[in-house]
Amino acid sequence: MPFVSDTFSLSPKQPLFAAVLANTMLSVVPGISGAGPSPEKTLFTPILDAELVLRGRITSMPSRPDTPTGCPTPASITRAMMDMCGIIPLFINAGLVHHPTVPCLDVYGEPGQDPRSADAVPRSADLFEEGRIIGAMLSRMCDVLVIGECVPGGTTTALCVLRALGYPARVSSSYADNPVGMKEAVWEAVFRRIADHMPLSQLDAARFCGDPMIPLCAGIGMGYGNRGRRLVLAGGTQMLAVAALMKSLSIPLPMIATTVYVRDDPSANFSEVANRIGVPVAYVDPGFGDLGHAGLARYCIGEVKEGMGAGGAMFLAAIMGHSPHDIRKKILGTVSSYQ
Repeated sequence: MPFVSDTFSLSPKQPLFAAVLANTMLSVVPGISGAGPSPEKTLFTPILDAELVLRGRITSMPSRPDTPTGCPTPASITRAMMDMCGIIPLFINAGLVHHPTVPCLDVYGEPGQDPRSADAVPRSADLFEEGRIIGAMLSRMCDVLVIGECVPGGTTTALCVLRALGYPARVSSSYADNPVGMKEAVWEAVFRRIADHMPLSQLDAARFCGDPMIPLCAGIGMGYGNRGRRLVLAGGTQMLAVAALMKSLSIPLPMIATTVYVRDDPSANFSEVANRIGVPVAYVDPGFGDLGHAGLARYCIGEVKEGMGAGGAMFLAAIMGHSPHDIRKKILGTVSSYQ
């Protein structure tokens, strides 16, 4: 397979990479998310990842930019691509438990609640409207917007949103061994709570069982795309939930850029759901198994797979003219510098 399955003829003159940061309280449920050394510390992960992407190091607390098994975080990949492309990323705080430690565009949202017991995002309509304003603003600043996310536990909220919108989704995980049973149990509890409201209409899916990133990104898609610019949703199953919500609102669909590690996850059905939604997808194959780095090779066995827009960041570097060889070399040099 080529480095990128399809570039969709994009030739950006003024590209921008942005990442939406948020929390869902589902991430503190033991075993749901591997995006942190402990369930409670997953609430810090978006902040630490943003520090790594922007500054090249974690600055607010002692922490290594890899998993306990030595797998480099996807934020390391995104950092490498921002440095290679000469892009200063934009961070958007959609709803964090802790104050961000990097400059952020703040919509003053709240963290997503546990959808098993309460509406997850009561202000989903407000977040959508704020996203629409941000999208319109960014459309005056760049011609290609690649937008990623960092929401630990977000694949589980994505599962719930996709199911609530009628898609037979199975979603990926940052774990090599996807906790499918736990995620299904969450959806079953959520479904029991919202069954009387089914089928859900439009933003109700995000309100009842999503996280703050999903309605905000859908709003950005509406505001940005209406001016004829090109939007790229950078991520895996979480961005499928954004695309599904956009489709339910009759918003023209952007494209998704993600890694082959998400596509090839046997515990999920990413490509099937993308086809059902009708969203075009570009898959990046960085060939991490051939770089001689044991940590990066763990992506090939299903660990991490994607996050912080890493697939989209590599896609952006490719459409900006950087060769696959140089992209891989830059990633290897960046992650090796942490050792």
